[in-house]
Amino acid sequence: MLKLYYAPGACSTASHIGLEESGATFDSQALSFAKNEQKTPEYLRVNPRGRVPALVIDEGTIVENTAILDYVAGKYAPQLMPKDPVQRARAISLMAWFSNNVHPAFTHIGRPERFASDVAAHENLKATGRENFHAALKEIDGLLAGKTWIMGEQFTVVDGYALVFYGWGKRIGLPMAELKNYTAWKDRMLARPAVKRVLEREQSILLAA
Repeated sequence: MLKLYYAPGACSTASHIGLEESGATFDSQALSFAKNEQKTPEYLRVNPRGRVPALVIDEGTIVENTAILDYVAGKYAPQLMPKDPVQRARAISLMAWFSNNVHPAFTHIGRPERFASDVAAHENLKATGRENFHAALKEIDGLLAGKTWIMGEQFTVVDGYALVFYGWGKRIGLPMAELKNYTAWKDRMLARPAVKRVLEREQSILLAA
């Protein structure tokens, strides 16, 4: 039995999409960041770091999108990761960049207190984070040039991860429509039934007119 803990609109949407696309049977539980549910004693027993996503499997718990997505593809849906070792390494490398560069840039905008205790520095952190996040989205737009999916012609779990950041860009009012490749790819993503089911479940901003 699989159980995914996620927060609507958070980075955990990536794992949510990966599971839905895999066809695996899973339960899910949404956590409210507004209510700080990720810090309750019950959830901290699942993931002591108090973050999402967390995937509970028979052998225990897997955390972090990159690990969850690679596990889901390997266990349930090999077609969701490249078979070629070099291409698989590139897929993992891209997800690692999402995790250690793109996501933290966005976190600087909304949670500057994580990076500086001096309140006077927060506005600069927010501004710098916005610049870095926008630059990362432009890089993703470039990666999608001439491709159907981010790894090429094969849809992979990496695509679900990349969709998270398009939604975040829209949320903070970045000019997403100017990113032509990224926007056309986003439209292809929204046409996928599994992706749409997840976005509807999470009431995603990507479904707003």
